[in-house]
Amino acid sequence: MESRLERGKTPKRKSAGNVAAAYLALLANRGVDYLFGNAGTDFAPLIEAYAQAARTGVPVPRPILATHENLAVTMAHGYGMVSRRIPAVMVHVSVGTANMICAALNAARENVAILLTAGRSPLTETGLLGSRDGYIHWAQEMYDQAGMIREIVKWDYELRNAEQLTTVIDRALAIAATEPRGPVYLSLPREVIAAPLSEFEHPPPSRLSAAAPAAPDAAAIAAAARMLAQAAHPLIVTANAGRDAAAFAALTQFVERFAIPVVQHRPRYLSLPSSHPMNLGFDPAGPIQQADVIVVLEADVPWIPSRAGPARDCKVIQCGLDPLFARYPIRGFPCDLAMTGSTLAIMSALTAALENSVDADSIARRQRWIKQEREALTAAWKAARDAGARKMPLDPAWVSHCIERAKDPHSIVINEYTLFLEHCSFEFPDLYFGSSSASGLGWGAGAALGAKLALPDRPVIAVLGDGAYMFSNPAAVHHASALHDLPVLFVIMNNAMWGAVQRSTLAMYPDGLASKTNEPPFVGLPKLPAFEKLCEAAGGYGERVEDPASLPGALQRALAAVTNERRQALLNVICGPGGTA
Repeated sequence: MESRLERGKTPKRKSAGNVAAAYLALLANRGVDYLFGNAGTDFAPLIEAYAQAARTGVPVPRPILATHENLAVTMAHGYGMVSRRIPAVMVHVSVGTANMICAALNAARENVAILLTAGRSPLTETGLLGSRDGYIHWAQEMYDQAGMIREIVKWDYELRNAEQLTTVIDRALAIAATEPRGPVYLSLPREVIAAPLSEFEHPPPSRLSAAAPAAPDAAAIAAAARMLAQAAHPLIVTANAGRDAAAFAALTQFVERFAIPVVQHRPRYLSLPSSHPMNLGFDPAGPIQQADVIVVLEADVPWIPSRAGPARDCKVIQCGLDPLFARYPIRGFPCDLAMTGSTLAIMSALTAALENSVDADSIARRQRWIKQEREALTAAWKAARDAGARKMPLDPAWVSHCIERAKDPHSIVINEYTLFLEHCSFEFPDLYFGSSSASGLGWGAGAALGAKLALPDRPVIAVLGDGAYMFSNPAAVHHASALHDLPVLFVIMNNAMWGAVQRSTLAMYPDGLASKTNEPPFVGLPKLPAFEKLCEAAGGYGERVEDPASLPGALQRALAAVTNERRQALLNVICGPGGTA
């Protein structure tokens, strides 16, 4: 078979072989640097294509082996989250797709663009290169393989033939990169990617570009500015406004100029420097009850209504790239005004609109009030930290403080448990990344490896709960760290329980029988393995920490192994209860 894709355009490079070779070359041409994969029999054409590329020198994405689908997607998530580039993932047909759904939901809720792909059971029983030749090829086929992931992704399709390859890939990448960003899904039947293809033309750079974000409406900006100008106690609640450095800077300058405090509720990206005078911490319960205008900025859950809420006459402005979170089936937070736009665009427009509307006396009064609130907060945080310094099992507040003292100021920290941010200092954007609001456990370890892949010269620390660590498929994680030379420090806060399950049960039934039971079912995690030994088995450094006084030294030893010896390290820190539901 001989085919030329996009006839009439000037070729950039020819690659002989099969459709899989053209596919890989096109991905590289479009800026996809890595293909994270967990292979099956559907990979045969790709493996042959990689061998051809090694011989011919055609650029292709670097293959990154992951021995579990969840790990493949979480590594891609971490890489894309830090680099803002789009990685690709390929898994094995229907069963691999099923195994990656949890990680795909995390990426979707956090607007991380990933090209998710899967093989497809061969369409034909005989007659073509790639037709069924294995026992599994009948039972693995589904009527609608993409159906199980369709609600999660922004777009899905199945490649039908070589002639549409360029259009399909360009469309997939453009949709993934359009704000709000997110994963897309493409299935690749084995016969299609195995089809012979004598040459392939790369067209000029894709003419299917991502759509620019919507600009905030001028009338809505004016209305929001009026509300804020008249407010005595305005407040911003955010989770993700600091997703990029420009937004971080714009929000920082805006709140400093107009003296508007910020609460970062369950942040996945930090949006203010930790030391900023407008930083009112991470718990919205108190501040929202005092506010008369609340700006909900890139926050899906600005507060928990069953615990606390704003006054009935408090005005609520919801804004962001998708201010109403249209993909969430139910979300009933008040919204007196909604604005669509990026954080950078909204902050810039509000700054211009408010510049001559807020008097200096109002700003000065707020500054004095916020200073008092922040002093009270920091005193409470210090008291909690100091009280935890001698507790055994270790207190998560003390562990967080010790991590802060040990880390480099430019370290990247991945948090999938209770790293208490009030005990840490992050003065710049893109240093802290928290787990998805979907809470598909097992994200943090793989995300840390992906972050290290994106920024190999930066120290990376992953803070994980014991349960989250086990969900991450530790054997696969430690294997990948060693295989791909991605040394990361894993700090396991090991309280031998599902803390969130316990807190939820006690919140619903504070006087119930479960509250009086020493070992309620599905809460405790007895007889856990020695996690540090799992890391050692992969050639890493491992240490168990039970004494709070020994933690600083253990952190130094572990970081030395990572930094000086380029080995992964794991600290199994025996902790008491902590965290929030």
